Amino acid sequence: MPVLNDEWIRKQSLEKEMISPFIDNLCSKNTVSYGLSSYGYDARTSDEFKIFTDVNSIIIDPKNFSKDSFIDKKTNECIIPPHSFALGRTVEYFKIPRDVVVICIGKSTYARCGIIINVTPLEPEWEGYVTLEFSNTTPLPAKIYANEGVCQFLFLKADQVCKISYKDRKGKYMNQREIVLPKVLS
Repeated sequence: MPVLNDEWIRKQSLEKEMISPFIDNLCSKNTVSYGLSSYGYDARTSDEFKIFTDVNSIIIDPKNFSKDSFIDKKTNECIIPPHSFALGRTVEYFKIPRDVVVICIGKSTYARCGIIINVTPLEPEWEGYVTLEFSNTTPLPAKIYANEGVCQFLFLKADQVCKISYKDRKGKYMNQREIVLPKVLS
């Protein structure tokens, strides 16, 4: 699977709204960089966060996840407690083509501070705002800046179009409009 370059990303985003809003260059002055890079797209986090709290002593259960495990914050600077995590979402809305899979890696600026950004792959024909997980691996509080770059998406083109896309199987995280917590379909 070849990694797709900036020209392909630009064309798909401008003609088919693959990334919206789309920033056609890498913005890096006085900010953690975001926008189009040579072989990927550096996405931003919005100002909406769900910060993990253990105040209610709830067991983390992916099959029965409690909303009470988080405190909702709308802020330009999210403070993540030591050895904890927060959820956010991208500013950008993604529409993945049927013959492409997207992987995400955290930005080195945050990794060098002990902050790990985790995102599962964006499958063919997945669409929505991406839910982001920020893990603070340090013994100190950590800061995430809203509307600045947090991760880079790399686009991989398949040799063949998939038989069943995420859209075809009506994936449970399709068309996300907000931060989506874990869920298991019954």
